[in-house]
Amino acid sequence: MTAQKPLAYDAFVELASADSAVVGLVLKGSRAHEGMTTEHSDHDLYVVLADGATTDLTRFTGHRTPELDLVILSLSEFRAVGMPGFERYALARARIVLDRLDGIIARILASKARLAAGEAFREAGEWLDAYANSLYRAVKNDRDGAALAARLDAAESVRFLLELLFALDRRPRPYNKYLEWELARFPLPGWDTGSLLDAADHISGTGDVSTQRRLFAQVEAVTRRAGHGAVLDAWGDDLHLMRPQ
Repeated sequence: MTAQKPLAYDAFVELASADSAVVGLVLKGSRAHEGMTTEHSDHDLYVVLADGATTDLTRFTGHRTPELDLVILSLSEFRAVGMPGFERYALARARIVLDRLDGIIARILASKARLAAGEAFREAGEWLDAYANSLYRAVKNDRDGAALAARLDAAESVRFLLELLFALDRRPRPYNKYLEWELARFPLPGWDTGSLLDAADHISGTGDVSTQRRLFAQVEAVTRRAGHGAVLDAWGDDLHLMRPQ
């Protein structure tokens, strides 16, 4: 562990595990997703310290190499990461390397993997409105001959749709890299994974309006059953443009 020899993952885990200030080690990213590692994969490791603890390991704060990226933070800070935020999915599927707190680290990760009911309902309503907005713009632009704008809006609608569907299942949306991995192992209830991914691929690539409308018909039925009819009804007559003709 000198300037001539980069800090290796296994060596750091051994060092951190011997430090009583460390209460948890959590590995995220491709190394935590079975089958997703490549020759370029590094180790993204959270080092969780007891609140108020001091340790020489803080000298590694900000350490980042092709082999090892470290985030060193307190237990209280770790609880807050991704709540809300971009890191939520990463930690939802993270792997515990060390938990000295009799399962507390595991419970913290579980809380990040499952949205609270009220949070999920609120977010689903917001994502539904964003999805409808992009879909409406895509269809309208296609109608008016603005092909590029139509395709861009269609691609944006897919992003909002995925956020919506995962929120309905009270889960953080996976990063695009892990979307197929996630759905292969944890399908969305009521959705055929292959058909959904095919539709997302086709819409993102072509902006095909008929596919968008067919998909919207499914989404409308699902979201109305979930209690989000008011969000859709607020679109009034514009819904006719989004529905299958």
